[in-house]
Amino acid sequence: MQNIKNYIIISCLILSYTNSLAQTLSLDNVLATIKTNNPQLKMYDTDIQSMDAAAKGAKSWMAPQVSTGFYMAPYNTQLWKVSEMGPGMGNYMIGVTQMIPNQSKLKADFNYMNAMSSVEVENKNYTINQLNALAKSNYYQWIILDKKLKVANDNLLLLDYMIKSMEIRYQYNMDKLPTYYKAKSQYSVLQSMIVMLENDITQKRVMLNTLMARDKNTIFDIDTSYQIKDFDFIKSDTTAFAKNRSDVKAIDKTILLNQMKIETEKKKLLPEFGIKYDHMFAFGEQPQQFSLMLMVNIPFAPWSSKMNKANINSFQIKNESLNWQKQMVLNEAVGMITGMNAELQNVKKQYDITTNNIIPSLKKNYDTAVIAWQNNTGDLFVVLDAWEALNMAQMDALDKLQSILNIQVEIEKQLETK
Repeated sequence: MQNIKNYIIISCLILSYTNSLAQTLSLDNVLATIKTNNPQLKMYDTDIQSMDAAAKGAKSWMAPQVSTGFYMAPYNTQLWKVSEMGPGMGNYMIGVTQMIPNQSKLKADFNYMNAMSSVEVENKNYTINQLNALAKSNYYQWIILDKKLKVANDNLLLLDYMIKSMEIRYQYNMDKLPTYYKAKSQYSVLQSMIVMLENDITQKRVMLNTLMARDKNTIFDIDTSYQIKDFDFIKSDTTAFAKNRSDVKAIDKTILLNQMKIETEKKKLLPEFGIKYDHMFAFGEQPQQFSLMLMVNIPFAPWSSKMNKANINSFQIKNESLNWQKQMVLNEAVGMITGMNAELQNVKKQYDITTNNIIPSLKKNYDTAVIAWQNNTGDLFVVLDAWEALNMAQMDALDKLQSILNIQVEIEKQLETK
C-alpha cells in the first residue's frame, strides 16, 4: 500500500514537472515558426531559386556548328592525284558556323526569365497569408476552449458542493431526491463536456504542430491574451486592397510577365546574323582555299512570322482576361469585407449585452437563489435552474467571442494583415 502511494506521488511530481517545462508560444511565435519551417513554403523557396538559376543562362548563344568532309571531289580517286592530265582534283573541307544572336532579343529573354520568379514570390506570400489565417483560427479557438474549460471546471466544483450539501440535508429531510438526481446528471454532463473540450484542445495543438512542421505530439501552451480589433476605419477602396493582397500582386506580376513575353516575341522578328568559315585542303598540287560567308535569318517574312504574331495576340488577350480577373477579386474582397465588418459590429453588440447585462443579472439571480436555499427559504431546484441559465449564458458569451475572433481572422485574411 505504501508503495502504491509512493508511486502515485512520484507520478504526480513527474506530471507536474513535465507541465512546468511545457513551452508557452505566443501567436507571433507560431506564425514565425510556420514561415520558417512549413514545407509548403520551402517548396516555393526552391521553385524561386530554380527559376532564378535558369535565368542566368538566358543570354547564352547558340552552339557553333562544325562540319567536315570531302568537297567537290570526283568519284574517280585517280583524278585526285597529280597526273599528266592536271594537278589533281578535289578538296577535304573543315567548316565552322556560328550564329550571332540579336542582343535586344537576348536582353528581352533575360528580362522575361528573370521576372518569372516574381509571380512565385507573390504566390508564396498568398500561401503564407492562408496558413497564418488557419493558424490564427486554431489559436483563437484554443483560447476559447481554454476559457470554456475553466468555466466548466468552476461549475463542476459548484455542483460538487451542491451535491454534497444535498446528501447531508437529505438526511434531515431538507432536500428532495429528484433535485439531487438532477444535480448528479448535470454533474455527469459537465464531466462529458470537459472531456470533449480537452480533446478539442488536443486537436488544436496537433493542428498547430502540423502547421509548424513539428512533432505532432509536442506539448506546449499558448498565451491566452487576445485583442479585439476595430475595422470601422476601413474604406471600400479597391486601390488600397490591391496594394496589400498577394493574389492581386501575383495577377499584376503575371500581366507584366506576359507583356515581357510579348516583347520577346517581337524581338524574335528581328534579323539575326551568322558567320560561316570553311577551309579546303586541296588534293594534288592545287592551292589551299577558304570560304567566308555572312548569313542572315529573316524571321519577319510573312510566311515565317505567323506564329510570333499569333503568340503576341494570344498574350494580349490573356492580359485582358487577367485584368478582369483582378477586378473580380477586388470586387469580391470589398463585398466580403463590408459584409463581415457589419456582422462583426453586430456580434460585438450582442457580446457586450451578454457580458455587461445578461450574465451579471443571471449571476445575481443565482446568488440570490443560493442564499435562499442556504437559509431554507428557497428550493434547490430553483438554484439549479439559475445555475443552468448562468452556465448557458457564459458559454453563449464565449461562443459570441469566438465568432468575433473568427470574423476578425477572416477580415485580416482578406486585408492580408497580421
